[in-house]
Amino acid sequence: MEKSPLRIAFTGPESSGKSTIATWCAQEFSLAYIDEFARIYLAHQPSYTQKDLEVMAQKQVELWPKNGFVADTEMHVFQIWSLEKYAAVSQTIQNLLAKQKFDHYFLCAPDIPWEADPLRENPHDRERLFELYLEALEQFERPYTILRGTLENRKELIKIKIYSLSNA
Repeated sequence: MEKSPLRIAFTGPESSGKSTIATWCAQEFSLAYIDEFARIYLAHQPSYTQKDLEVMAQKQVELWPKNGFVADTEMHVFQIWSLEKYAAVSQTIQNLLAKQKFDHYFLCAPDIPWEADPLRENPHDRERLFELYLEALEQFERPYTILRGTLENRKELIKIKIYSLSNA
């Protein structure tokens, strides 16, 4: 029986290289790349409410195909974002988080320089946020690999992990 294409998620704090490495990963392994819907949404509506987070999370999930894709973001991002901004996570986001299924998560460490962006909100506490992502992945028992160091180091780790997942 042929193995179905992998579902890979990139997660982590802002400006930790998720988009760069997710785009490369999709190209390298010939998988669909699913962009971060929140960027599209917030480009037209820079201020937002907790209800907007729910809308963005639902739209993000709707973009995910059944098989074989790389997600630039996933529901742990919405979980932590909501906790940080509103000190609570809605039932909608909790439900989406509980249902999400990826073959593997790559947690991007914030050990690269911060890049300013009008949509980014947390330049000074990326390490603390990284720890929240790590705790969330462990709490939900998600399979993950931490990506640290240079882009080349990150690519090598991804190749090793994806080849092992593909041959499992």
